[in-house]
Amino acid sequence: MTYRSDELITVISRKFDGTISRSWKCRFIEQQETLLTFVGEFDIDVEHAELGFIRRGTISYEYYWLDRWYNVFRFHEPNQQLRYYYCNINMPLRFEGGTLDYVDLDIDVLVSADLSYRILDLDDYEENARTFGYSADVRENVDRSLNALIAIIEKRDFPFDYCG
Repeated sequence: MTYRSDELITVISRKFDGTISRSWKCRFIEQQETLLTFVGEFDIDVEHAELGFIRRGTISYEYYWLDRWYNVFRFHEPNQQLRYYYCNINMPLRFEGGTLDYVDLDIDVLVSADLSYRILDLDDYEENARTFGYSADVRENVDRSLNALIAIIEKRDFPFDYCG
């Protein structure tokens, strides 16, 4: 299916058991091979345990790959100043019928504007791996993907090459 630039898309983040964790709307920007790019804007103020206070008007550039087990969000303040990157380790996504749907595997990486980073929620990942019985294949893909994500952060490769 072909999507128009600026088309409104629904993103659904699920837990491993299929329950919906979060859902939001964003706009499709483009697809380049396996990379899908979207942009969203917070329409309300949000208080987040790890991210702090997110003001209404904060912009989120969202990068999803059809063949990778992670996604990356680049957050900008309403004045366009880079705030940070937030990365999710997730299972491969589905993108069809105006919906992008993926299973979040709990591990997150918070990357500051200076590209220092912290790995978050390893305890949640381990607990859910036991609860839901993550297969050896899932666990190997998570480890491989986390290492690949850290490597591109440290090398400042796309999308961590933003200098705005």
